[in-house]
Amino acid sequence: MEQHNGPPGPDGRGGGAHAPAHDPFLGGWADTDTRPPPLSGAAWAAKRRSAVSERFPGERIVVPSGGLKVRSNDFDHAFRPHSAFIHLTGEQGTQAVPDSVLVFEPTGSGHAVTLFTRPRSPRHGGPHGAEFHSDRRYGEFWVGRRRTLTGTADALGVEVAARDDLERALAHRVPTRVVRGQDALVDTLVPRSDPAEAGLAAFLAELRLVKDEWEIEQLRAAVGSTVAGFHDVVGELPYATRLARGERWIEGTFNRRARLDGHGLGFETIAAAGAHACVLHWMRNDGPVRDGDLLLLDAGVEADSFHTGDVTRTLPVGGRFTDAQRRVYDLVFAAQSAGIAALRPGARYRDFHEAAMRVIAEGLDGWGLRPPGGTAPTPVSERYRRYTVCGSGHMLGLDCHDCTGARDETYRDGTLESGHVLTVEPGLYFQPDDLTVPGELRGIGVRIEDDFVVTADGVVCLSSGLPRGADEVEEWVAASR
Repeated sequence: MEQHNGPPGPDGRGGGAHAPAHDPFLGGWADTDTRPPPLSGAAWAAKRRSAVSERFPGERIVVPSGGLKVRSNDFDHAFRPHSAFIHLTGEQGTQAVPDSVLVFEPTGSGHAVTLFTRPRSPRHGGPHGAEFHSDRRYGEFWVGRRRTLTGTADALGVEVAARDDLERALAHRVPTRVVRGQDALVDTLVPRSDPAEAGLAAFLAELRLVKDEWEIEQLRAAVGSTVAGFHDVVGELPYATRLARGERWIEGTFNRRARLDGHGLGFETIAAAGAHACVLHWMRNDGPVRDGDLLLLDAGVEADSFHTGDVTRTLPVGGRFTDAQRRVYDLVFAAQSAGIAALRPGARYRDFHEAAMRVIAEGLDGWGLRPPGGTAPTPVSERYRRYTVCGSGHMLGLDCHDCTGARDETYRDGTLESGHVLTVEPGLYFQPDDLTVPGELRGIGVRIEDDFVVTADGVVCLSSGLPRGADEVEEWVAASR
């Protein structure tokens, strides 16, 4: 990895402002500017911006993309913009520019919307003339080229200005709401207004609850790639069993698919073998994958549009469930099936969770299992929480757990409608040291998760390309050996 040898910039990480008088990088560059076509989601993003303008007349709305985050010393994590910014711009993948800010400036008839962003690194001197070759964080020679301001305007269909103009644009005092905590300069320039900004955050989350046609197609693609990644993993199970850290091989297999097909991962891959499956968000992935154990794989590909899939399968590594594993798997499968059957437009959002939990409760009661404190008056959703821990699903979209900033009355206490995309994912987790369950069940964790879009007359399973029932899963795994 090359080291930076130029002078430090304003952030202390390289990239001086002006090029030296005898800079060997000045001059001799071909004109390589291009006019990119509009991104496929740009027209849909314009409609969402109109909804924001209509909701907040007379107010300035500021939505930053967020910036780079340091991973170690002078290396940053890969950039991923804030989801509200993505939703309102239609920005995609590696073209996204850190430190961009979308500003809705009120006018007499609505808002003038401007995207303040970094232009392409200049090649011909000027205030940032050395950036392209000396700034390892933003320079073109170090991290690749950005679009010109004109190119960004063409791609996103929005007015564009240089990031350097942002402070002046925000200097005029008008009522302003900010997506806070994403841009230090914006947070400094605009006084806090906590109730108003909470209202903005809730509205932007609720704007994503019902997906439009373009978003649903993006989610279909993301889930399709996720399904392909699961098939990749099943093909690698025999090899994973030979490795001391076979979970890492599983993780890497899925992650390769995510990078090949999309922008990357929607969340860190959970590759949990054996008792690790009882840890809901096991992401260490440093254990072995043994014949006779279960592998719980919870993973999602993030498309270039930043929409993500989220699917879970629990796989018998050797191709066959043991009797105890099968008993747990079949109960979770029955619970998921009941949850799926409860999905329909007009149903309460909570219905699918309650349907799944009723099946879990009946099954565990039939096994004679009831954790301490789980008396009959205790609500079913709480009575067996020791073994289920969390809910049975969530909204899905740009975030894996999408729209969490929405008000309860529009999300958790709301009703399902056409355009909602959500997961159904009940699970049972019997901790290896839990003395309230029989010994043969300890260390077994099972979750089954699929992704659904609600339509006008029902639901469609986006992840139907994967086996779900125990017999089909066994056949799937056994066929790969």
